[in-house]
Amino acid sequence: MTQRIVALDIGDKRIGVAYSDPFGEYAVPGDTYFRTGDFSRDVRAMKELCEREFASEVVCGLPLNADGTESIQTRKTARFIAALREALSIPVFEEDERYTTREARRDLVFTGVSTKKDKGTKHIDSLAAAYILEGYLAKRKKEKKTMSLKEENNDYEDGENIVELIDEDGNTLRYEHVGTIEYKGEWYCFFTPILNVEEADEDEGEEVAVFRLVGDEDEERLEIIDDDALLDEVFAEFCNQYEDSEDADEAAMLEPDEED
Repeated sequence: MTQRIVALDIGDKRIGVAYSDPFGEYAVPGDTYFRTGDFSRDVRAMKELCEREFASEVVCGLPLNADGTESIQTRKTARFIAALREALSIPVFEEDERYTTREARRDLVFTGVSTKKDKGTKHIDSLAAAYILEGYLAKRKKEKKTMSLKEENNDYEDGENIVELIDEDGNTLRYEHVGTIEYKGEWYCFFTPILNVEEADEDEGEEVAVFRLVGDEDEERLEIIDDDALLDEVFAEFCNQYEDSEDADEAAMLEPDEED
C-alpha cells in the first residue's frame, strides 16, 4: 500500500488539492473542494480525503503578506490547520504560499485556460496546491542532501562535519559545517574554522563563515556574501533557528566573520 503527501491550498470558499507521487519526487494537481460554510464539516472532509489517499503527511499553504507578516487570512488558515492536526494522526506541516496563486494564474493564461470561468478557477486552486507541494518537496530534498553530505564527510568520531575551503590566496583551510538554513527563498551554509590549540582563545566567541548556496542541484557552489546588512540578517536568523536546539549554547558563542 503506497503512501503519498497531500497538499492543500486553503481558501474561504475553496480548497485546492494536490498529491505527490508515491516516492515524493513531484507534485500532481488534484481536485478542488468547495467549502460548505460548516467549518467542522470541511475539516472532516479533508480528513476523509487524506485517509482515502493513504496520506503519510499533509502540507498546507500558509498565506502571508508580501513582507512575511501575518494577515487576517493567515489566522483563518492557521485555525483550519490546527483543527486538521487535531483530526489527523499524521504530521501536518505549513508551507509559505506567497505568490503561488499568482503563479498558477499566470501558467493557466499561458496554457490558454480562462481564469474567469469556473473551470479555470478550479484549476487555479489545485495548481496553487501543487506549487505549495513542489516547494515543500524541494526543501525536503535540500535538507536530505545536506544531511547526506554531513554523513559522507564525517571525519571525527563525534560526528563533526569537516570540509576544506580554499581562500583567495589559494590556501586550503579546514572548517566544520555547523548548519544550513533557508532564508527568504535562498539557502545559506555556516562553517567555523578548525583551530590549533595555540590558536584557540576560550575567552572570545568563535567566528563563523557564512556562504550562500547557489547553482543547480548537480553544480552547487558556495558564494561569498558581500552585503554586510544581509550577512547580519542571515546570521541573526541562524541564531533564531538554533536557539531552541541542542546546539543552542554553541550557536550563542558564534560571531559572524565580517571578512566573508
